[in-house]
Amino acid sequence: MNEELNSNEIPIWDQSFRDHLTTISEDGKSKYIKPTKPKGKWFNRRAILAVLYYAAFFTVPFIKVNGRPLLLFDFFNGKFILFSKAFWPQDFFVFGVIMLAAILFIAIFTVAYGRIFCGWICPQTIFLEMLFRRVDFMVLGTPANHRKWVNAPMSAKKFGIFSLRYGIYFILSFIIANTFLSYLIGVDELIKIITEPVSMHIAGFIGIIVFTFVFFGVYVFLREQVCTNICPYGRMQSVLLDKHSIVVAYDYGRGEPRGKFKKDQGDLGDCIDCFQCVNVCPTGIDIRNGTQLECVNCTACIDACDFMMEKTGRPKGLIRYDSEYNIANKKAFTFTRRLKLYSAALIVLLTAIVTLLATRSNITGQILRTSGLLYQEKGTDSISNLYSIKIINKTLTDRKLNLKLEEKEGSVQFVGKPYIDSKADDYSTATFFVVLPKREVKERKNPIKVGLYENGEKIKTLKTNFLGPISSLD
Repeated sequence: MNEELNSNEIPIWDQSFRDHLTTISEDGKSKYIKPTKPKGKWFNRRAILAVLYYAAFFTVPFIKVNGRPLLLFDFFNGKFILFSKAFWPQDFFVFGVIMLAAILFIAIFTVAYGRIFCGWICPQTIFLEMLFRRVDFMVLGTPANHRKWVNAPMSAKKFGIFSLRYGIYFILSFIIANTFLSYLIGVDELIKIITEPVSMHIAGFIGIIVFTFVFFGVYVFLREQVCTNICPYGRMQSVLLDKHSIVVAYDYGRGEPRGKFKKDQGDLGDCIDCFQCVNVCPTGIDIRNGTQLECVNCTACIDACDFMMEKTGRPKGLIRYDSEYNIANKKAFTFTRRLKLYSAALIVLLTAIVTLLATRSNITGQILRTSGLLYQEKGTDSISNLYSIKIINKTLTDRKLNLKLEEKEGSVQFVGKPYIDSKADDYSTATFFVVLPKREVKERKNPIKVGLYENGEKIKTLKTNFLGPISSLD
């Protein structure tokens, strides 16, 4: 490896590794990474988090609060449930604000803490590294054995081993697909698709099959390609990271110049060039080359390096969570003022999102004046307009609602029932007249406010326009 020093005495290595992806061969074909099995304190922490993730992912669809699922993303009917609160297309504004806040959250989080999300929280990483790769280690053994079986001629034993591997893959994909689908259509509907005749749920059955093969294809053929080539987040981090971002980094000041382990290391650094950090990397990169787009901050290289440092009597932390600035200036990691400010901004964003969800109205309505009709004369001194109102009841209780004119003299007269019969978790409509004295009608279009009430308590105020005669203009 060629090395030189710049004016700040920071090593600059051969950058040719940036000209190609570790997951793509020179002839353009996919090159599947076969990393060694990670172990160590960081892996144990990720394993605990993965168990908690699996527990949440596979149980949340079955959790109901007051008869509603805890989470439901019914794109097919335009209905969403977050923490048992229903959201309809009319709540798009709230969703838009939440999405913008989420994007800002991701940006700030990445600037401060790098690509930690990818290695610790992302479903793709958790399922691949903590589930499907576990199957590979269990069925195929070490990476060397894996490569041996891949390159071996077809035989009954090879056929059996790979049939077992892909059979387990398919079962896991089927379970994941069903669980994922339950977040879209609800677990009750999913149970009907599974238990009732296929002819009654053709679309649902096709959905299960499609999702199963999608997940199966991702974990058989794409694997780490999702993280290195497909996911836009890896590309986005290149413009978000800076020298102060906390990333998985190699301390080149301590490790270089590297060389094979000897009792008398002479002028060599602590890196013994064992390549354990490379062998264990799930995306196949060499972290010693510096921050790279393919790095998902999974910490496997930290565990591998710490193990070798301990075996050779050297201090741990040659590869660690730190910033490029700290490594270049030989400073210990501290929770800086910058990180505190970013963390405070993240807390504010989370608080704003939670507040939006908690304060959202459970009943919304929209008043529309009946199209094609002008005003109607009521006697000699009053004018009326005909309106329709659409109410969305996002609660689980049937409600009887009333309307009352505000800030103007006049009345509301329903057509039919003298109230709005608002059904639980559904749309309701009603038709009514607004009657105003002529002295209140001063313009062609007169803005009016109508209060929506339940049991004498105002829920919200709705606005519309009242159409008057041209002759009423001053």
